[in-house]
Amino acid sequence: MLTLPFGTPYPSPCALVLGGFDGLHLGHRRLLSAAQRSGLPVVLTTVFGGKGKVLFTREERREIFSRAGVSVLSELDLAGELRKMPAETFARTLSSLFDVREAHCGEDFRFGKDALGTPELLKTYLHCPVTVHRTVKYLSGESGRARKFSASACKKYLAAGELSRLNACLCEGASGGYFVQGRVEHGRAVGRTYGFPTLNLSVAPEKLLPPDGVYGGLCETPKGTFPCIINIGARPTFRVEERKLEAYLDGFSGDLYGETVRVFPTAFFRGIEAFSSAEELKKQLEKDIETLRENER
Repeated sequence: MLTLPFGTPYPSPCALVLGGFDGLHLGHRRLLSAAQRSGLPVVLTTVFGGKGKVLFTREERREIFSRAGVSVLSELDLAGELRKMPAETFARTLSSLFDVREAHCGEDFRFGKDALGTPELLKTYLHCPVTVHRTVKYLSGESGRARKFSASACKKYLAAGELSRLNACLCEGASGGYFVQGRVEHGRAVGRTYGFPTLNLSVAPEKLLPPDGVYGGLCETPKGTFPCIINIGARPTFRVEERKLEAYLDGFSGDLYGETVRVFPTAFFRGIEAFSSAEELKKQLEKDIETLRENER
């Protein structure tokens, strides 16, 4: 996948998919699939610099879009002049940067200064077929109410720790689901003293994490994918208040320092607890391992 900062042209004929794209929920994937059916290289936009934390960081989005078959990723940064760009100027810029043969967006797509740009305005400037897709909705389970797939809905599920609902919005194929990507860094190496060596991950400050707690899930590494126990938060047993993410990989032995891994939390196990000793913590972790293995069966 070719990654370009917005403003860099891609002169080959392409299908353009427009949106903010904080990852790919199922509504997004409908747009992408429609563009891929054209047989043209797919150029997809993604936006950074908005308010609040993000579901997926820049590096994580690149991984997601590459796996999904995007040909070119155009990265828009709202921290610069782009936020002030009038909608007409933005539409003309798209037309000058890309040889667009067809374009796709959602019916609620807005762009330009004060979000005044609409899909109808795109049709005026792109000089190609623009397909405006209707919002995809799903039954949320909340009194049977239909909700639209959106990044904001995904963030609400994540903040509430509702991982099954979140992943139901994100999952489609083996690469779907919420994950945290980070580089393995050196920690205090306390876990190895009682038989549970953990990976300590550096997590980008803009990344939105689940609520503090202990989770079961999977960890993708350069040496394979392993079931894992994930701790998000403090480690009160050792009087460490710093919020960190660490993971114990069941069945793994070796060294991953400096490597980039992806952790997929899928099930909440328990809250953060302060144990009376490392031995008591070890006993609880052994129970967590049994729960993890039962979930894997």
